[in-house]
Amino acid sequence: MLRLSYGVFTWSIEWDSMRFCQLSQITLLEPGIRIEAVRTLGQDEDYLRDHFPRFAVLPGVLMLEALFQASALLVRATDDYRHGLVLLREAKNVKFANFVQPGQSLHVACEIVKQDGESTLLKASGTKDGEVAVSGRLLVVHQPIRGGGKLCPADNHAGKFFKNLVDRLQRVPVAS
Repeated sequence: MLRLSYGVFTWSIEWDSMRFCQLSQITLLEPGIRIEAVRTLGQDEDYLRDHFPRFAVLPGVLMLEALFQASALLVRATDDYRHGLVLLREAKNVKFANFVQPGQSLHVACEIVKQDGESTLLKASGTKDGEVAVSGRLLVVHQPIRGGGKLCPADNHAGKFFKNLVDRLQRVPVAS
């Protein structure tokens, strides 16, 4: 656990897990260009009891989160895992076109459209069985945890965590 202080604020960060990882596997990573990943929806996902009991589907906001998480990992890899924070600034032209049910997979593809300083614009989509389920353009920003342009030890810890996460997700066997 890492304990950070900034002015009067103090918080703790656990870098050994990512509780709500929306990616099951990374199938392709080309830093500076694109990423492809898979989110396989299990039968036992806790929120499926409520969303919806008789027609369980992956909530749209979690489909969008899968797009963002893949985009953030691409931006981190492109930036050599330097910056501790990669944040979603805008989600534009988001369209939902299909459901993902338990046992099905959302195939995520994100590509960098433009990079400008601390901002990166990405085109992202998720498909199920070759048909678009979600798509949009995401604007993400990356910056040091403490701001002000200076990296701190927390940025290094975050970089190591996300590099290890990418390595783990790339080692997941391909489902047949």
